[in-house]
Amino acid sequence: MLLGKLFDIQNSMDIVSRQFLIVCFLASQALTSYAQTCSKYIFSSDQMFSSCRDLPVLQAHLHWNYIPSTNTIHIAYRAAQTSEGWIAWGINPTGSGMVGTQAIVSFRRSNGSMTAYPTSIMSYNPSLQPSSLSFQVSNISAEYASGEMTIFAVVGPLATKTSLNHVWQAGNSVSDNIPQGHQTSGPNVQSMETIHFKSG
Repeated sequence: MLLGKLFDIQNSMDIVSRQFLIVCFLASQALTSYAQTCSKYIFSSDQMFSSCRDLPVLQAHLHWNYIPSTNTIHIAYRAAQTSEGWIAWGINPTGSGMVGTQAIVSFRRSNGSMTAYPTSIMSYNPSLQPSSLSFQVSNISAEYASGEMTIFAVVGPLATKTSLNHVWQAGNSVSDNIPQGHQTSGPNVQSMETIHFKSG
């Protein structure tokens, strides 16, 4: 009787151990898959980027080519988003936070087409309306596919700096073709860092 109970306990422990190992394996596979999404990603437009970074929050990724002859950066910023939401990416040339960021915002208009344009973030309650930036930005476009929004642009020239503070953001809704506010806690206030465009 005692041996039978011990056998049952051992079987239960073996099952729990196997389940734990399976969970650990699946988690490691998921992390590996996420880590590879940047370098393995293929753009539908066949654009190629020599450098990329999986950003730490908001399921976002930045791809870029640094062009030393013109000191410009060809970027593709992509992030998971619903068709009702919006994304933004930008550079803050004067600080490390949101205020002062020279950004590009993108969303799907009410007619279903994607739009992207520059906007300057000068307060914690920005209008997110089109405006000029403190540096040149060109070739702006956007696309939405497979649950991701992507912004393409050429940024610069950027004087002689290639190590810059960049900021990225996302919101859940757009009203009358105007992006609405985003969450003010968690990942949405952690989405900033310094990036070295020249060294990758």
